[in-house]
Amino acid sequence: MPSLQPYSTFGLAASCDSIQSFTDVASFLSIFNTSKNNNNAIYILGGGSNSIFTDDFDGTVLVNEIKGISHFDTESHHYLRVGAGENWHEFVTLCMKEKWYGFENLALIPGSVGACPIQNIGAYGREVNALIDKVECVFLETGEQVLLSNEDCQFGYRDSVFKHALANKVLITHVNFKLPKHYELETSYGELAALTEPTPEKVYSKVIEIRKSKLPDPSELGNAGSFFKNPVVSKAVFQAIAQDYDSVPHFVVSGSADFPATENEQIKIPAAWLIDQAGFKGKTLNKVRCHPTQPLVLTNLGGATGSDVITMAKDIIASVQGKFGIQLEPEVRLLGSKGLISL
Repeated sequence: MPSLQPYSTFGLAASCDSIQSFTDVASFLSIFNTSKNNNNAIYILGGGSNSIFTDDFDGTVLVNEIKGISHFDTESHHYLRVGAGENWHEFVTLCMKEKWYGFENLALIPGSVGACPIQNIGAYGREVNALIDKVECVFLETGEQVLLSNEDCQFGYRDSVFKHALANKVLITHVNFKLPKHYELETSYGELAALTEPTPEKVYSKVIEIRKSKLPDPSELGNAGSFFKNPVVSKAVFQAIAQDYDSVPHFVVSGSADFPATENEQIKIPAAWLIDQAGFKGKTLNKVRCHPTQPLVLTNLGGATGSDVITMAKDIIASVQGKFGIQLEPEVRLLGSKGLISL
C-alpha cells in the first residue's frame, strides 16, 4: 500500500490502496469512474496542507495536478484563470512579479489554488472571495462541467457552498479571479498597520516576514497550518468574556466602530488566544505539540499518530468550551479509514 506521508504536510504515517494523479478533466473522470465502478472509496487531494490522514485510508486518493495560468486585462481589471493544482503561494508570488495586485495579504498560505474557494482562505484582513469571479467545477456523478459565479459559491467566513450543498459532489478544476487595477490596500490588521507608505510589495514582504516568525515551516516541522477556525460569537458572549478578560483581542465582523453596536453584532475572537488561555500553548501530547509561538497550530514532532492528534484536538475543544463556553471547530479536514471524520 502506498504511503500518504509525502502527500500531507502534517506527515503522519498512513497509507491507502492507491494514489493516482490527474492533469485534466478527462483523465480525472477516467480514473474516478474506474475507482467508483470498483466500489473504491475516493478522496480528492490538493496540496495536502489541510488534510490529515489519521489512519490508513481504505480507498483511492486522487491528486489534483491541473495546472496553467492565463491572463487578460481590461482598462479596469486583471482577469486570471488558474488551474486548481497550482501552488497557492507560487501563484501569489507570480502575481506580485507581474503587478497583478490584490493577493499580497494572502502570501505564504500553504496549499493549492483549488482549495482557496473551499476554505475561502483569508489573512490579515483580506479574504479571497473578494477577488474570485467564477469557479469551474465538474460534478462527480455526471461529469457535467459547470461555471459557478461568486454568488453561487455562497462564501462566508472560512466557508463556502463546497462545504455544504456541494460537499463531496464536485471537483474544482479552475478558479477565475477578477482583480481591480485601482483598489485600497488592506493594512489595518495587526502589524501591517505599522507600515509606512505601504505598497503591495511592502505588504507582501511583511506578511511573509510575520508568517515565518510565527508559523513553523511544514517542510521542517509537520503541521497543517491553522488547526481551528477563529470563532465568531455574539456581542453578549463577547461581553461576558470581556468582563473577566478586559484585554481579550477581538475583531468586529458586522457593524463598525463608527456606529453604535447592535445586539446582533458579531465578534471574532482569535482561537489562538482562547487556546493559550486554556493552557495549551507549548503543551505536548506524545509527539503532538501545540506550537509555543502560535497555539492555533498543532505540530508533528516526528512519529505522531492519528490518535495523538485527535486526542489533543478534543482536549483543546473541551477545555475552551469549559472555560469560555465557545465550541471551537477544526479548520483542517481529518480523515479516517473510511473518509472524513468529525470531532
